[in-house]
Amino acid sequence: MLTKKISQTLSLRLSLIVACVVAVLLLVSLAVIFNFSRQELREKAMRNGENSLEATVQNIDHVLLSVEQSAGNVYWEVMAHLNEPDRMLNYSRRLVECNPYIVGCAIVFKPNYYPGRELFMAYVRRKGHSETTDASSELVVRETFTNRPYTEQVWYTEPMTLGRACWTNPLKNDNTEDEPLCTFCLPLFGQDRKPVGVVAVDVAIELLSQIVLAGKPSPHSYSTLLSGNGSYIVHPNQEKLKKQNVFSQFATETDASLRLAAKAMMNGESGQQHFVMDGQKWYVVYKPFQRSAVAGRTSDHLGWSVGVVYPDDDIFGDYHRLLYLVLIIALIGLLLASVLSSLYTHRKLQPLNVLTQAAQQISQGHYDMTIPDIARDDEIGHLHGDFQQMQHSVVSQITELERMNSELKERSKELQQANRKAQEADRMKTAFLHQMTNQMLEPAEALDKHVATICQNYHTISTEDATREIESIRQNGNAIIELLDNMIHTADNETGKEDAHD
Repeated sequence: MLTKKISQTLSLRLSLIVACVVAVLLLVSLAVIFNFSRQELREKAMRNGENSLEATVQNIDHVLLSVEQSAGNVYWEVMAHLNEPDRMLNYSRRLVECNPYIVGCAIVFKPNYYPGRELFMAYVRRKGHSETTDASSELVVRETFTNRPYTEQVWYTEPMTLGRACWTNPLKNDNTEDEPLCTFCLPLFGQDRKPVGVVAVDVAIELLSQIVLAGKPSPHSYSTLLSGNGSYIVHPNQEKLKKQNVFSQFATETDASLRLAAKAMMNGESGQQHFVMDGQKWYVVYKPFQRSAVAGRTSDHLGWSVGVVYPDDDIFGDYHRLLYLVLIIALIGLLLASVLSSLYTHRKLQPLNVLTQAAQQISQGHYDMTIPDIARDDEIGHLHGDFQQMQHSVVSQITELERMNSELKERSKELQQANRKAQEADRMKTAFLHQMTNQMLEPAEALDKHVATICQNYHTISTEDATREIESIRQNGNAIIELLDNMIHTADNETGKEDAHD
């Protein structure tokens, strides 16, 4: 159980190490790839934006040039018949009819230009022009434009003051009737070369926006056109076209980047900027609106600026989705690689489990267990072979030690037996000596007694008593000598037995 746990832990750790290394390399590679991809996508979007700007400028300029040329075609006829007021309405009608972009035309003169008429206006407008650009749509003739005299309106005062053709900034709110307009104004000159009237041709900003916005470069992008005073000329939000300008939008948007982009556009700069609007990220590419040079066309700069606005999702939406998809695939791949690596590592480390189990068995005393062979020629195979050799060597050493231990035990038994016999012999010798000593004690005492008697009475003892005492001494001495002879004889016998045993 412990071996299996160790094996699983080792294979898991190896798998985690491999997975971490692969994950780091993969993440670094993906970071580099996606970073360059993001830059390339952004640059491509900006290039597309610049191309779209060019197309937007051309589309708008095409409309403006078409209106300018149509007005110019009629202008010389009006100049040739300035003194025929009845013709002016026909000229206005012809301008509206001949150009689908023109929604209205007014030919006006300075006060009292015609005797008996303080103000003169020949105004024709297209009805329902916001829904169609058909030149055959119904035309309406009006004698006034808004509730104020035309002499107080910018489309009259500006060309009369400048004395040249011009485009007005968008007319909104009280400066127009029911929709915002851009007006092309041509001053009419009298014989003294002073302005006596104006041919004003109206282009609906909403219609202009529809034409321009139809060519948007991405699904949710749009083109925008700002006038020099911050009014929207082209924008997909109709409310901004009718009422709002870029300054009023600043009051509702807090992102400073939006203000920078709007101010740069109004200053006639070129560039790109990202900003946050309505909680969403956007990119804008902008440049000044420059009209193409055409013979007879005024070269005045209108002060307009055109921009292409991209939502972040249009540029990086597929990028983000691909990034998430790749991350999910990478995560699944890492998990799969970890599992496969764990299984492969576990399989490759299986011989180590066998060796571990064998080591545990050997540690428990099973030295002669059989270690199965493996057909591997790598480091683990070499380790397995060395372990088998070590086990065989250990078995040989253990066998030799057991044999020597057995011999030592046998010798120990023999020594113990010899020791017991020696101890028994010592006891017997001691008993024998004790017995012999006891036997010699009586003759020795008697011998001592008789000798003492002779020594004490040698002056008075008779010959018979002396002879008797001497005989007793001799007998006791012989007894002691006999006992000593027996002891010597017994000692010689024991010595001979020990020599024979050795």
